[in-house]
Amino acid sequence: MSKPEKRRPWFFALWAGVALAALFVVYVLLLIPLTPGIRDLKQARAARATAIVSADGKELASFDQGLQERVPLDKISPHVIAALIATEDHRFYEHHGIDFTRVGGAVFHTLLGDAQGGSTITQQLARNMFPEEIGRSRNINRKLKEMITALKIEATYSKPEILEAYLNTVPFLYNTFGIEMAARTYFDKSALQLDILESATLVGMLKGTSYYNPVGNAGRSVQRRNVVLGQMRKHELFSEARYQSLLKKPLRVHFARQAERSSTDTHFTAFVRKWLIQWADENDYNLQLDGLVVHTTLDFGLQSAAMRAVERQGRALQAIADTEWSQHSTYSATSTSAYGETREGAPSFAYFWQSHPDYADAIVRESRDYRKAVEGGEEAAVAFKRLKADRHFIAQLHAAKTRLEAGMVALDPASGQIKAWVGSRNFQREQFDHVSQAARQPGSTFKPIVYGAALEKGFLPERPYRDAVLDIKAADGSVWRPTDMSGSTGNMMTMRDGLVYSKNTITAQVMQDVGLPPIVKLARGLGVRQSKLASVPSLALGTSPVTLLEMVNAYASIAAEGEYRKPVFVTSITDRSGKVVANFEPEKAERAMSAESAGKLIDMMRGVVNRGTGTGVRYRFGINGDVAGKTGTTQNNADGWFILMHPNLVTGAWVGFNDTRVTMRSNYWGQGGHNAVLLVGDFVRNALDSGKLDATALLPGGKRAPVARPTVEEDVSEEASDLQQDGVAPAPTPPPMQDEQDEPPEPAEPASAPTQAPAPNEGGG
Repeated sequence: MSKPEKRRPWFFALWAGVALAALFVVYVLLLIPLTPGIRDLKQARAARATAIVSADGKELASFDQGLQERVPLDKISPHVIAALIATEDHRFYEHHGIDFTRVGGAVFHTLLGDAQGGSTITQQLARNMFPEEIGRSRNINRKLKEMITALKIEATYSKPEILEAYLNTVPFLYNTFGIEMAARTYFDKSALQLDILESATLVGMLKGTSYYNPVGNAGRSVQRRNVVLGQMRKHELFSEARYQSLLKKPLRVHFARQAERSSTDTHFTAFVRKWLIQWADENDYNLQLDGLVVHTTLDFGLQSAAMRAVERQGRALQAIADTEWSQHSTYSATSTSAYGETREGAPSFAYFWQSHPDYADAIVRESRDYRKAVEGGEEAAVAFKRLKADRHFIAQLHAAKTRLEAGMVALDPASGQIKAWVGSRNFQREQFDHVSQAARQPGSTFKPIVYGAALEKGFLPERPYRDAVLDIKAADGSVWRPTDMSGSTGNMMTMRDGLVYSKNTITAQVMQDVGLPPIVKLARGLGVRQSKLASVPSLALGTSPVTLLEMVNAYASIAAEGEYRKPVFVTSITDRSGKVVANFEPEKAERAMSAESAGKLIDMMRGVVNRGTGTGVRYRFGINGDVAGKTGTTQNNADGWFILMHPNLVTGAWVGFNDTRVTMRSNYWGQGGHNAVLLVGDFVRNALDSGKLDATALLPGGKRAPVARPTVEEDVSEEASDLQQDGVAPAPTPPPMQDEQDEPPEPAEPASAPTQAPAPNEGGG
C-alpha cells in the first residue's frame, strides 16, 4: 500500500504472477514422483493383456500375442523417418523432449479457436509407453505428466533410440503396433521396403488412425498423405517438381490383415476379437497393455460339450465318407460304429478320385501353387503336368478337399445370448467359420418360415393339400416343378404333415398360396438379416444361402413366441481393477410373428422330432423332453442341417464339405436327419445329463406328459429333389458318382469356394 495508487495494480499483478508461477513449480515437483522413473524406462513395462472370459469367469483367450514385431532403425525406410520428423517434430534433433516454441504456438492458436497440438515425438512416445500412468483425459495434468516423462526419456535415451522406440510402439488400426506390422498390414511389405508415398501414408495416419485409414477412408488418407508430402517439401527434402509429381500419384494399398491367434483361440473368440479391435480403436484402448477383461455370454461347460460333440461326431462322419468312397462297391450301415470298424486298411476316397478325373484335374488348376507357377511365367501345361506328378502335393490337395467340416451354435431364446459356438472341426487347421461366415443353402430348415407365414395369414395346421406335382410359374415366366424323390401319393395331406414329413410338393403349394413377400418379410423379422434372399419360388425349399447363425437365431425367435432378439456375445468390459468401463445392454425384443402363430408352428415342429424326419434325436440319444425342430438336406447331399428347439436353448448344426462338388455318397448319411442330428443330439444329451438344461422345461403350448420316444429308427427320410426351373440353364456339374449297386445320384453343383451361390435347381427335402 506504500506504492503510489496508480502503480498498485501492477504490483498486485506481478506478485500474483509470481505466486502462480511458484504454485505451478510446486505442482510440477509434486508430479515428478508420479511419473515413470528412469528404472521404469529401462525395464520392460509389466503390461497385462486383455482377456476374453466366459460367463462363468473361465479365460477363453487373451491378447498377449499382439501384432508387433520390433525392428532396428536401420531396418526402417529412411523415407519413414524423414516424413515423421518433417510432419510431427521438425526440431526433433534440437530440443530435449519439449519444443517450447511449438508449445507457445499451439497455445496461441488454440486461444484463437484453432486448436493445435504441441507434442513432440518424445512426448508421443511417453504416451505410447505409459498410457495408464500418464492418463487419457485431455487436460493440463496429463500434458504435464507427458512433458516430465519426455524429459526423463531424453535424459535416458539417444535420439536414434527414441526414434526406434517410437516407430516400434506407435499404434495403428487392426491391433497392429509399430511400423513393421503397419507396413505388412497396409502394403504387404517390410518397413525397409516402404517408398516415399507409402511412408507418407502411414505417417499421415498418426494424426488419426481411424479417420485417415487408407482402407476405409481412402479419400481422406490421400489428402493427409499430401499434407505430409507438403511438410517434406517445406523442409526441402525434395524438389518442387518431385513434389508436384508425387501429389498426382494414386493411393495403392495392398491390405493384408495379419494373423493374431493363440493356441487357446476358437471361432467364437476370433469373432469377439474382430469386434473388440474396432471397439478398442474407437475408445482409445490398447488391447495388449491395458489389462481389460471382456465378459462374454459363452457357457464354458456348454462350449466344452459342443467342441467334444463336433470333434467326436465329425470324426465318425469322416470315417463314413472315407469308407463309402473308398471302393467301387459301397458298404451300407446305419450305425456309425460299423464304419469305424471297416475303415482300417481302406484307401480313403480312392474310388471318388477314380470316378471323378475331370474334378481331380480341375482342383489342380484351381490351386494356389498352379496359379503362382503360371503367374511366374511357367507354361500352363508344364505346371499342370509337374504338379500332377507331385504325389505329396496331390495327397495334400485331396485331403483338404475331402475333409468333412461342421459348425454348431447354441442360443438362449429368452435373452439371445450365445452359449456355445464351434465354427469347424479344428480351429487351428480351419479358421473359416461355418457359423457366421459360411453361407450355405439351408434346405428344409427354411420350410418352417414358409409355414409360419401361412399361419400368420390365418391358415390352420390342418389345412388340406393334395400330394401331387404341380407346375408353378415364376415371375420371370420360367416354370418350377418341385418333386419328392420318394414320389407323390396323390392323396390329401394336412399342412402339418407337409412340414413333419418335409414334403416339397406341399411346401410349394403353401408358398404359392401365401406369396413370396410375406415369407421373405417373416424370414427377415425372425433373424435372417444379413444374407440375401432371392425372391424366387424355390426359396420355399431353402435355395438361398444363409449362415447357420442366422437360421438358429430365426428358430430362437420362434421358440421365444415370435420375438426376435439380436444375438448377444459380450455383456460388459472391465479394467484391470475390476471397474466397469463399458456395459452392453441387450436390445429391445422385436415382435416378428404373433405368439399364437409361433405356438402353432412350434407344435407342428414337435411332430418333426416325434414322428417325422428328426426322430433320430430321440431314438439315437434318448432325448425325451419337450423339444421341436427341423432337418434339412440340399441337393446331392451337399449340406446337412438340424436345428433343435429346447425351452432353454436352441441349437443348430451344419455338416458338409467346403467344396460342394464333394458330398456324402449315400443318401442315408447325406441327410441332415442322419448327419447333423448326431452333433446336436450328442451336445443336447450332454447338456441335459449335466443339468445345464432342464429336462422338464416346456416350450410354449407344451404339456407335462411323457413324450413317446421311438426306440428304433422310423422309416422317414428326406431327400433333395431336382428342382430345375424350365428356361433356366443349369450350372455345369462334375461327372456323376456311379455305383453298380445303387441308382446314380444327381451330380453335385460345382463350387470352388467355401460359400455356395444360390441356384434355382437346388432345394432341400
